[in-house]
Amino acid sequence: MSRFGKTKKPEMPNSRDLKLLLTIGGLYALATFLSNTFVNIFLWKQSGEYVDIAIYNLFIYLFQPIAFVIAGKFAKKVDRTIIIRVGVTFLSVFYVTVLLAGDQASQFPYLLGSILGIGYGFYWLAFNVLTFEVTEPETRDFFNGILGTLQSFGGMVGPFFAGYIITRLDNFQGYSIIFFISFFLFLIAIICSFFLKKRKATGKFLFKKVAIERKTDHNWRNILYAHIFQGLREGLFIFIIAIWVFIATNSEFALGAFNLTMSLCSFIGYFVVSKVVKMENRKKAIFIGGFLLYAGVAIFVFQTSYWMLLAYGIVIGFAYPIFNVPFISLTYDIIGKAKGARELRIEYIIFRELFMNIGRITSILIFIFTVTFVDPVTIIPILLLTIGGGNFFAYYFVRKTNMLMYFSNK
Repeated sequence: MSRFGKTKKPEMPNSRDLKLLLTIGGLYALATFLSNTFVNIFLWKQSGEYVDIAIYNLFIYLFQPIAFVIAGKFAKKVDRTIIIRVGVTFLSVFYVTVLLAGDQASQFPYLLGSILGIGYGFYWLAFNVLTFEVTEPETRDFFNGILGTLQSFGGMVGPFFAGYIITRLDNFQGYSIIFFISFFLFLIAIICSFFLKKRKATGKFLFKKVAIERKTDHNWRNILYAHIFQGLREGLFIFIIAIWVFIATNSEFALGAFNLTMSLCSFIGYFVVSKVVKMENRKKAIFIGGFLLYAGVAIFVFQTSYWMLLAYGIVIGFAYPIFNVPFISLTYDIIGKAKGARELRIEYIIFRELFMNIGRITSILIFIFTVTFVDPVTIIPILLLTIGGGNFFAYYFVRKTNMLMYFSNK
């Protein structure tokens, strides 16, 4: 087995669509990181209840897979660049809705979560399908590494800038400014989408056929199970860490600094991983990344001071690229080798997203149920120590995939 960095990495092809897709992905990341973390804090400051924040996130993940399916059906009939525009439009509408709701926003967690979930569903369906089409197996690690680098850059600049603005201005005025900036960035992303080459799929929407394929394709089945466990961690950690950092500091600026530190580490991590991780050692990287993500939880779970949380941010900042880059590339390659992938790639991507959201929804429902009956101070550390191992447990299924598939037909 080759060691990291032994083989020369293929250069990114000079593709106009690929560059546009990276631009859209970068704008999305900047707009999302600028505001999304602070939407949870914005709602928390109004409500002060864990359950309200959990319900908001639950509705995001309930409506995201529904939107995925609807978007997938439309993608078989209309230009997929239209689908990505619809998604970005809904994301823009979300921030307008938050601005209009103002200090009453926490009373509408169902509405806000639904709008954002629909936006995510349409956006990510189109983005994932386009990524599948504009990259090849040999360039996917590099593409995902560059995309991760852009996302990390957005994660550095966005929250830090937002936290600074909020603390310098009156709270609501500061939140209004960053939500408006996110809205503006999404408008630019919509404009960029008009320059993408039109891509229309043909054929029927055969969702059931992809579901049945799990019975015969063990690679497909195992990667789906891995996505459930990845989703388990994401569903809870995506909002609980931000709330804990805010509780520990009572400062949006400190939360921005936390995200800056974490994203700086991810920025470095994605750059390095995109250079050194090869197809033949993806499993090793996924194991290391999953282990670090789980081990990182032990750093802060019993001592939630800001500095311990910051240490956690540094660890997972490096760990996420190690896990995500090979995991995403592995998933795309498994789909690419699956039966009828050329005609059914949309259905495969939708089905993967459904399994990811099964994990997310499950973890949030567990969280809502437990904090309703048990003191959050007692139960949340237990949930973090169990659900927090999702990425690491996902490796159990990743290791069952057949690595020889990557070297066939060459």
